[in-house]
Amino acid sequence: MTRVMAFKAQREPSEPASPETRPASATPKDRFPWLLALSVGLLLAFSLCLRFWTRSDLWLDEALTVNISHLPISRIPAALRRDGAPPLYYVLLHFWMLAFGSGDIAVRSLSGIMGVASLPLTWMLGKRLADRSVAWVATILLATSPFAVYYDTEARMYALVALLAVTGALALVSALRKPRPLNLIAVAVITSLLLYSHYWSLYLIAVVGAGLAWKAWKGENPTPYRWALLAGVAGCITFIPWLPIFWFQLHHTGTPWATPASFDAIVHAISKFAGGANNPGRALALIFFALAGLGLFGAAINAKKIELDLRTRKRPRALAIVVFCTLGVAILGGLISSSTFASRYTAVVFIPFLVLVAMGTSTFASKQVRWSVVAAAALLGIAGSLPNIYTNRTQAGQVAAAIKAHGHAGDVIAYCPDQLGPAVSRLLPRTGFTQITFPRETGPRFVDWVNYAQVNRAASPAAFAKAVLARAGTMHAIWLAWAPGYRTFGTKCQQIAGYLEADMGVAPTQIVHYNPQRFFEFYELQRFGPRR
Repeated sequence: MTRVMAFKAQREPSEPASPETRPASATPKDRFPWLLALSVGLLLAFSLCLRFWTRSDLWLDEALTVNISHLPISRIPAALRRDGAPPLYYVLLHFWMLAFGSGDIAVRSLSGIMGVASLPLTWMLGKRLADRSVAWVATILLATSPFAVYYDTEARMYALVALLAVTGALALVSALRKPRPLNLIAVAVITSLLLYSHYWSLYLIAVVGAGLAWKAWKGENPTPYRWALLAGVAGCITFIPWLPIFWFQLHHTGTPWATPASFDAIVHAISKFAGGANNPGRALALIFFALAGLGLFGAAINAKKIELDLRTRKRPRALAIVVFCTLGVAILGGLISSSTFASRYTAVVFIPFLVLVAMGTSTFASKQVRWSVVAAAALLGIAGSLPNIYTNRTQAGQVAAAIKAHGHAGDVIAYCPDQLGPAVSRLLPRTGFTQITFPRETGPRFVDWVNYAQVNRAASPAAFAKAVLARAGTMHAIWLAWAPGYRTFGTKCQQIAGYLEADMGVAPTQIVHYNPQRFFEFYELQRFGPRR
């Protein structure tokens, strides 16, 4: 018997395996994690490229930011007193330009680096508030977000604001779990940096502070909340040295280029997170709204059923309160103070909103369904982000190219309104042309926003035209770069063109026609004279 068993043992390895024992080839289900990992890796790699890939010239806000940041550090506060912004981003950009120069790619790369840094922090926030799946979904949504791609390729502070907001969220979560000195110091520092980055941080900090105060008063374990609240207060105290400038800005450098928003701006803001009014943006906005609702109210029962609980889920509830209360308080504050709403200001709650959306995907018990929805959102986000590569935000390049091609030394370039000056003057030689802006008859590199609406209404188009003619004399041409539709200017820019034409006695040559369908910042360029 022993010999028979030994004989079988020697024969069995060489015999063909039965269908039941033959190793199975990888099934589609087995391959799914590998395909998912590969797809996510390629998507993230491409999204990193998008944060440094745009061919647009710098428009007004970017050019003005670069010009202010070029000033010596000691002069930046005074310049911002007339501009209306806090100083942190300008100081960072100042030192960035010292190291890397002031070319378009260089100045925008600072925002790109900040955008890239936000990705792993978003993963960490999703992981701490939920799980690894939510963390990856939030990271993918951020990586492919048209909103993020746009502001990560803009030389403005909004990528910094988003980065600080997600960093602050992580610091707060850590401080509430373990109120150690380093965690509390982190809360205080991030609070301070947010205040010095953008004034809408005030609304975010107020909402979070109110929530902490409530939990410190009514919570079951109030101690961590009390410590976190004190850390936030300490961060706010560091803002005191800037208060005199902030107070002046609040009363004198309001933004007259738009009206205060109504509460439907909350819907508009979420739509902007998805990419705006284009077709991919509308579709992605629907996904965002649906997932945010599921994240707040939904829970998976099985692969085919989701239960809705009107009492909401605990962790998504906290995020939703922070996001929507911040937006609501900001809009209410704007209505009270007559200050302007712009969708880019909502960068303070952008990443927390994406984490809330990512939580909505956890209500799909089926991984295939969950990742199919994420894939659809990512593809729509990429589709909405691609135009940022080739879309020019300003017509300033056309204007500057025409002046450089046909202008002569001594020619006068007049801008109406002055908001058109920074983008064009950046592309022109520093010497050779005389440049003047309406209404203050100052140079084109800066815009003085102090009492802007009152100054515009009081300015005289006839007096400005005379000043331009005096500078041109009889030997030099006048180039008038202007655009209609700017608030508080009425028809004054058109009147300037009329006064110049009347004095010259002949119609101007139309060089560039404004194109609002193609350009966010558009120009009309006319050439007058010279009078010989």
